[in-house]
Amino acid sequence: MVKAQSGVANSRLEGLRNLTPQQRWQQVVEAVGLSEDEAALFAKPGALPVETADGMIENVIGTFELPMGVATNFTINGRDYIIPMAVEEPSIVAAASFMARIVRGCGGFETSVTEPLMRAQVQVVGLSDPYGARLKLLSERRRIIAAANACDKVLVDLGGGCRDIEVHVFPDTPGGSMAVMHLIVDVRDAMGANTVNTMAERVAPLVEELTGGTVRLRILSNLADLRLARARIAVTPEALATSELSGEDIIDRMVAAYQFAAIDPYRAATHNKGIMNGIDPLIVATGNDWRAIEAGAHVWAVRKGHYTSLTTWEKDNAGRLIGTLELPMAVGIVGGATKTHPLAKLSLKILNISSAAELAQLCVALGLAQNMAAIRALATEGIQRGHMALHARNIAIIAGATGAEIEAVAKELAAAHDVRVERARDLLAVLRTS
Repeated sequence: MVKAQSGVANSRLEGLRNLTPQQRWQQVVEAVGLSEDEAALFAKPGALPVETADGMIENVIGTFELPMGVATNFTINGRDYIIPMAVEEPSIVAAASFMARIVRGCGGFETSVTEPLMRAQVQVVGLSDPYGARLKLLSERRRIIAAANACDKVLVDLGGGCRDIEVHVFPDTPGGSMAVMHLIVDVRDAMGANTVNTMAERVAPLVEELTGGTVRLRILSNLADLRLARARIAVTPEALATSELSGEDIIDRMVAAYQFAAIDPYRAATHNKGIMNGIDPLIVATGNDWRAIEAGAHVWAVRKGHYTSLTTWEKDNAGRLIGTLELPMAVGIVGGATKTHPLAKLSLKILNISSAAELAQLCVALGLAQNMAAIRALATEGIQRGHMALHARNIAIIAGATGAEIEAVAKELAAAHDVRVERARDLLAVLRTS
């Protein structure tokens, strides 16, 4: 559970959609208490200097920007958060904020997290006795752990380090038998890739000595199944009721929508994509590895033998909608782009979090909120109604609208439920001649 601390007093920032980007940012600056220098990062484009980018990846030619928004209304374990999200798709930020507002009135999100344990795999081939090799490695467990920890004294001093080993045997592969040793490493507040990879390489000679085999791959696993984050919500029928449908009806429809995703991989793929719509933008905004999170999530979705929903939705005895999400969540707040990208650092400042565990819990809360928004829309008015209304702004821009024209054209497109570039151009022509 997230440890309560001082931070945003109230994430309920009303009327943001009616403000300019500069006015919205000023509200966030005041709510979070940012300095003038921090506030200035969003005052103009190009917060990431090309010189900094050149040190982050290879063959740099420039930078590429995404829209950055903030999800509001989030109460998680009794604490309010304003959550930065970097994403190009319309409706995501609005949907997450709307669902958070509903959940907020029902007690907010409850989240928890396991220890930050990552796996490094050491593949051993050329073995005539893979099961014997397994027992030999396990018998030298303490020696292997000590060798791994010898290469990261700082991590050990912080309370982390290699905790244990596992050895998996694959006796019959096309290339012969092999054993794969896993180092189980507590990486503390790091994502941990560099740490566990270094440890795997450091122990490789010892593994060869003990087994008589040949070590090949030495690499982390992005299936972080020992590093889980969990979120739960309980929403009353009254909180979900609309002028057209009762809350009880909406809950039944949403549970049925979930059941479709649970049994059908074609539906589950889109269902889970919606969950990641909430998670990935925060991962990107904080400079974490969204590809690693995606990889781990989708393997997790198939862990029972078939691809299924990452969330569960049920109705309890009191008639409330209960939503849960559990996911591998290998995120960090130290190292990598989280400390080199100016806006990643600023995102962490906006969140005002103190650990990677806290960030992981915010991620799953966002994912659950986004999934709630999607299945609620699908089970009621359909996904396009709200999405296309927000997409209308993009269409207006494509048609050539600028400034105040964008909102005027988008409003007309949405009202007519005819969100097309051709229609936007016609509206723009009329607007400019009136």
